[in-house]
Amino acid sequence: MKTVLSTKILTPSQKELFLNSGLGLVEYDALKIDFLNVEIPLNYSNYIFTSKNAVKAFLNQVKPSNLSKFNVFCVGEKTKILLKENGLNVVKMAENALELGKNILKNHKNEHFLFLCGNKRRDELPALLTQNDIEFKEVEVYRTELNPKAFQRDFDGILFFSPSGIRSYLLENTLGNSTLFCIGKTTATEAQKHSKHIVTANKPTVENVLVQAINYFKNL
Repeated sequence: MKTVLSTKILTPSQKELFLNSGLGLVEYDALKIDFLNVEIPLNYSNYIFTSKNAVKAFLNQVKPSNLSKFNVFCVGEKTKILLKENGLNVVKMAENALELGKNILKNHKNEHFLFLCGNKRRDELPALLTQNDIEFKEVEVYRTELNPKAFQRDFDGILFFSPSGIRSYLLENTLGNSTLFCIGKTTATEAQKHSKHIVTANKPTVENVLVQAINYFKNL
């Protein structure tokens, strides 16, 4: 049986999808999320979220009755779903931060924004906003820490969901001949530094990474 390592603990439905394919699964969290004890300003009309963790930090501080007054701009379908489930008004969802920044530049140039992020956030979005004189404040609301774990075995495939996840895994392990399944181009770019056996998801979701792995081993 082919066995795949997920560097993220999967949800029950994700796990079921995978195990029904006949592949073996090992999973762990390559990253640890620490929410910071910072006060989030609530006097902005527009908020930017590029991850679900930033949304969770925000929701920890806001009373549910107040949520509908905020306009939000986000990256990723899962982030959008979490926001809408909690009653926030999602003005724009983009597949990546650069695309979101370009939309803000085109349609909301004269507005003010609060960008809630983690310590590993990428530079494209704040750089684009700064270069075009769009007013925003950035608040770091969580930290992503590497959570290395050694495995005394090789895997046929490894699922990676961020560049940091790859770096965490490599602190205690080697890639060997494993095929690496990456959630997007940024993660794949990091993977290319260490391996040529890479499959990139065609949609940046956990489910699509799983489908890529299932299809890959089914067709061997």
